[in-house]
Amino acid sequence: MSTAIRLLQGYFGRVELLNMDHPLVRHAHSQCHVLIKISGADTFFSVRDKRCPLNERTAVLVNTWEPHAYVHHDPKGPSTVILALYIEPRWLGQIERSFISSGAPGFFPHACAEIPKPMRTLSNTLAMQMLYGEQLSDDYLQSELSNLMVLVIDAFSQWRRADLWKIGPRPYARDARIRRAMSIMRANVGAELDTSHLASETCLSRAHFFKLFREQTNLTPNLYNNILRVEAAIQGLTATQESMNRLSTTLGFSAQSHFTRFFQQHTGVVPSQYRKVVDIYRPRAIPARLGESRPMM
Repeated sequence: MSTAIRLLQGYFGRVELLNMDHPLVRHAHSQCHVLIKISGADTFFSVRDKRCPLNERTAVLVNTWEPHAYVHHDPKGPSTVILALYIEPRWLGQIERSFISSGAPGFFPHACAEIPKPMRTLSNTLAMQMLYGEQLSDDYLQSELSNLMVLVIDAFSQWRRADLWKIGPRPYARDARIRRAMSIMRANVGAELDTSHLASETCLSRAHFFKLFREQTNLTPNLYNNILRVEAAIQGLTATQESMNRLSTTLGFSAQSHFTRFFQQHTGVVPSQYRKVVDIYRPRAIPARLGESRPMM
């Protein structure tokens, strides 16, 4: 069973050190996503319908709201320790204003890239601190994480592209009918997903609603609903002391075991373990030395 070695969560997003030996279902995140292998067997992620190798030489890069899945190399084989970064575009925008474009589709033009040596060194250092260290100080974590993400962005992203500002973040929908459907879904996380009702509320046929939703967001209604449920689950696990049974009921699961399976299929971690190993970092101002604008190269 896949497990979490250490989880760090805060204003920056999430940093997870995971020991993975089972696949994850197709899912997406509201943060930009970077995956780096730390040790164990080579493996794969499926991004943009392609198998992207994750090994000592490569990183897997996933844009915000971009569907992807973990394809474990061999369910009966050895596990892979992965450093998984889920980074908030708004936090990156405090490091360099242009980095706010990390919320736009196409920020990472390639889903797999070769890791330069400085990035490998920094990622290994952060992983070792998470594995063997006590709780990391806010200043240390923010410094290490920002340095690592600057290397990632400089090497792999298109943050200098002016047109990324015009595209806007996914899953923003230009069509008001789809925006209304998304608003209804956000307001009713945990309710049974009724696509016929959503289509009726937006004055669309069910078939047209599905087609337009995907065109506007690059997601299916079910996938978007699952993202909302996972984020609500993480919020409930870290910001409240609700029991697992009550939390599963709030999120619309008929049994706690269904909630546990759903959460693990999307994150690799069972909910009780997530709550047990996560370190929470409260919002704070970014240090001035990290907030200074980086020179345009």
